[in-house]
Amino acid sequence: MQHIHPPALVTIREVARELACGRSTVYKLLQSGRLPSIRVNRTRRIRREDLQRLIDEGTGE
Repeated sequence: MQHIHPPALVTIREVARELACGRSTVYKLLQSGRLPSIRVNRTRRIRREDLQRLIDEGTGE
């Protein structure tokens, strides 16, 4: 039986979907430093573990 793992890096759009917010809110979280990201070519990606940490802590909004 094969286990399906979610991708280690997610897009801004995927983060917004998981947090049930707009992309602008995700960009605010990135700018404030509450949600770290990495640059992959010309796009931003968020490590799934950082997203989970944010969810566990609560968004505070």
